Amino acid sequence: MANRGPSYGLSREVQQKIDRQYDPELEQVLVRWMVGQCGGDVPQPAPGRDGFQQWLKDGTVLCRLINSLYPRGQGPVAKIQASTMAFKQMEQISQFLQAAERYGIAATDIFQTVDLWEGEG
Repeated sequence: MANRGPSYGLSREVQQKIDRQYDPELEQVLVRWMVGQCGGDVPQPAPGRDGFQQWLKDGTVLCRLINSLYPRGQGPVAKIQASTMAFKQMEQISQFLQAAERYGIAATDIFQTVDLWEGEG
């Protein structure tokens, strides 16, 4: 995550509003659905916003999720590999986002790779 100092003024107000909108119950619903959709061998995240972000950060869960929406062997992400290297993680997130757009998600509803990777928004 980027080293950012404390936020002030409007930036702080916006971040506080985002933090207030986070719904831990919805997080649990999403986790159950995603694990069920991907298969039971997907580990569950630590509870809370940071745990959820860390769970998705390397892109493997997201790529498995988008592939699960297609018939077996026809998923749009051919190679899914866990990696600790930032550029590989961001590449997998980007592959998920491209596949999600091809699946029919509107470009205006898609987040930016760096926002997930850095835990922003």
